[in-house]
Amino acid sequence: MAELKTKKTTQSVDTFLKQIPVEQKRKDAFALLQLMEEATKLKGKMWGTSIVGFGDRHLKYESGRELDWFIMGFSPRKQNFALYITGTVEKQQALLNKLGKYKTGKGCLYINKLEEVDLTVLKEIINKGTYPDHPILGLK
Repeated sequence: MAELKTKKTTQSVDTFLKQIPVEQKRKDAFALLQLMEEATKLKGKMWGTSIVGFGDRHLKYESGRELDWFIMGFSPRKQNFALYITGTVEKQQALLNKLGKYKTGKGCLYINKLEEVDLTVLKEIINKGTYPDHPILGLK
């Protein structure tokens, strides 16, 4: 089985976010950092070279594959922000309907700019993704 390349690092989240060249994207990244830190009550840590993750969990799949991953996180990609919030796509459709402009992928929520979404709804989505007894997270 191949080893997972994306692992927690000691790289500074602050330094990483300050290097985002587009000012508005940089501001949005710091706003997401604050929202997720408030929701999780945890400081963001770098995972790989471009993901800010919050918390730790050990995943074990039916196939027997196991890996260490974060509870939630985001990546400020060139085109958009990828938000890794477990259960968002599958369990929060009613909130997504009120969010504004977004796209989804397998387990990810993609937004271009924070000004294109309802921040109150986004905050609620983020907060719901942190529940310790969340059935998808399995952190009971």
